[in-house]
Amino acid sequence: MKIILMRHGQAEDETRPDSARQLTDYGQQQAAQTAAYIAGHYAPDYFVVSPYERAKQTLAELQSRLPGVPFTVQDNITPSDDAHKALTDLANIEVECMVVVCHMSIVAHLAGLLIGESPESFALAEARIFEMEFVMTGMATEIDRFVPEQ
Repeated sequence: MKIILMRHGQAEDETRPDSARQLTDYGQQQAAQTAAYIAGHYAPDYFVVSPYERAKQTLAELQSRLPGVPFTVQDNITPSDDAHKALTDLANIEVECMVVVCHMSIVAHLAGLLIGESPESFALAEARIFEMEFVMTGMATEIDRFVPEQ
């Protein structure tokens, strides 16, 4: 199976509550670039997204290119959530290729858990693709990554 971890695009300044921050025009462009890459190279069959607005807007770019892919909002993949708990919940989703759209720093911690290494920061709208037999700490191999033009 594959898990594609994707960070949201650039968000507006913190003039709103963190959960309500929107993507900037530039963030929309970043999300669109990454969505086009994912849609052109992979066949996701499930999307998981944070409840925060900027993550949902990032997911919308994927959905416009891959209509009909089912999705769920997972409440425990916001910036300060526990990556171990989030990974346990992701492991219960039985699909071949899922895209998880969330935030720093949880996205870095999820990636670190998958490959059994220290977390490494993600660029805005960066996607990393991991392959594994099953979801468990240290069982994945990173096979690809895409960073939109910054």
